[in-house]
Amino acid sequence: MGEPMTFFITGSNGFVGTHLCQELSNRNIPFKKGVRRAADPSEVSYGDLSTEGNWDQLFRGIDVVVHLAARVHVMNETSSDPLEEFRKTNVAASVRLAEAARASGVKRFIFLSSIKVNGEETHARPFRADDEPNASDPYGISKREAEDALLSLHEPGAFEVVVIRPPLIYGPGVKANFQSLMRLSGKSLPLPFGSVENRRSMVSVFNLVDLIILCSHHPSAGGNVFLVSDDHDFSLRSLITQMAEVQGRKALLLPVPVFLMKLLATLLGKKAVVDRLFGNLQVDIGKTKSLLGWKPKYGLRNTFSA
Repeated sequence: MGEPMTFFITGSNGFVGTHLCQELSNRNIPFKKGVRRAADPSEVSYGDLSTEGNWDQLFRGIDVVVHLAARVHVMNETSSDPLEEFRKTNVAASVRLAEAARASGVKRFIFLSSIKVNGEETHARPFRADDEPNASDPYGISKREAEDALLSLHEPGAFEVVVIRPPLIYGPGVKANFQSLMRLSGKSLPLPFGSVENRRSMVSVFNLVDLIILCSHHPSAGGNVFLVSDDHDFSLRSLITQMAEVQGRKALLLPVPVFLMKLLATLLGKKAVVDRLFGNLQVDIGKTKSLLGWKPKYGLRNTFSA
């Protein structure tokens, strides 16, 4: 890599940002931690991304911006126009940040998007990086629009944009549904998922962070969209089995027919939750491996033992 580049990370206090900063520190790569409101001298404030901000001085001396900050899923949405709210932060703010970075001489702008740009579920084959996007919810649509706008700013050799679309990200400190499933699998309770043989891709946060750092300097990364995963797909049954194992437990899985669970979930108004649990969402990272020469080093077991 030659002389170490200096990174600026938005959303540096989030799940991915925390792990990225730790790995940059481990590799002795200089970085600045961008946050909405700085709480200590190691952080830099950029304010509320959904409003106009003056970021002219933010990227002085920065070589690489990793844009992780975003408006993500809102459980109890109150806006009358959710898509417009997502666009304010995920599209408009991302473009303004990129333009400020370009004006300051930043060489690479890495945008963390989402596999939801490809769609919600796979059927005949896994998603590929160059598939026609098929986003359907406000979050996914805003991420697709941000990708398009940012890639239009790409200028080879001057200001290079890289887009990474991860599926579900897991690792130490993860929250939300993965954390809930991890806790459930660690209780050694009988669970009715013994017949669920779906296929879902996930990515260890350590693999994602490794790819982000590679994309900061790899000569073939600029101007491309990359999918990322552990290159290993789980069924719900195999996922819970491994989750139990890493916690020193043995999974107790009952072979309840899937159609019965789906019927019950529909009656209870939980169809969307079960669709996510039982559906297929696979990604093909062939482009990432071939173009960048990258291979994931982590799986579920060594992610939680690292």
